[in-house]
Amino acid sequence: MKKYLIKLVGIIAAVTGISVSVNMFLGPHNIAAGGITGLGIIFETMFGLDRSITIFAANGLILLAALLFLGKEKFLNTVIGAILLPIFIRFIPQIMVLEDTMLSMLVGSVIMAIAASILYANHASTGGTTLPPLILKKYFGINPSIGLFISDGVVIILCLIVFSVESFFYAISSIAITAVVMSYIESGIQKRKMVYIISDHSEPITNEIQVKLERGVTLVPVIGAYERKEKEMIMVTMDSKNYRDLLDIVRKHDDQAFIITDTVSQVHGEGFTYNTGSV
Repeated sequence: MKKYLIKLVGIIAAVTGISVSVNMFLGPHNIAAGGITGLGIIFETMFGLDRSITIFAANGLILLAALLFLGKEKFLNTVIGAILLPIFIRFIPQIMVLEDTMLSMLVGSVIMAIAASILYANHASTGGTTLPPLILKKYFGINPSIGLFISDGVVIILCLIVFSVESFFYAISSIAITAVVMSYIESGIQKRKMVYIISDHSEPITNEIQVKLERGVTLVPVIGAYERKEKEMIMVTMDSKNYRDLLDIVRKHDDQAFIITDTVSQVHGEGFTYNTGSV
């Protein structure tokens, strides 16, 4: 029950963020950045139909299709967000917070990305154009990214027809920014350093890393192809802020040490933030 309540709070927060993005930042500037919300903005201009009604009707059809073609689990993961979204869109004020279109697009896109990332972290969805690509993949083998591109592309083209060339490019820019921010959030904001050190003085280097930096160290036996001599490679993961101290330690004991450094997005396990999301 506790996990379910946490998930529900996350979904509500995400739906609120999407609704704020649409009603206060994207919608007032006619930026229909794909999806059902973009279609709602377009239909509101074309037919005077409240965007919440369009979203509700479209999500109803999509939920039915999800139940029939994708199964009960996908339906249950979608139904809460799909029902809440048109309700929140209806009651959150449709106001223009920022008059500058570019700034409004940027803020709205970032809010949309954060909200969508919260949904994905909770294995949830608000329906929209995210489900039809899954149906196309299941029955026709079409890659979901292509299916999403097609479904969102239809909305973007309608944006060009109904609004203007400027709105069209703002919508494309919004989709791109949302995708980049989501990718950054999902791959990890706090970057770590994975360092591999090959040295003839591995023991004092290892000891000082453990004592001074308080980091765990893994020793991996390696053999150089030229000399065929076995050595110990030091492998250590740390925060970026400690990287310079590590280099000082290595150079103090062996200024000829061979060092390879990778930047990693997420590290799971003791001593680091454990995240059950995807790596």
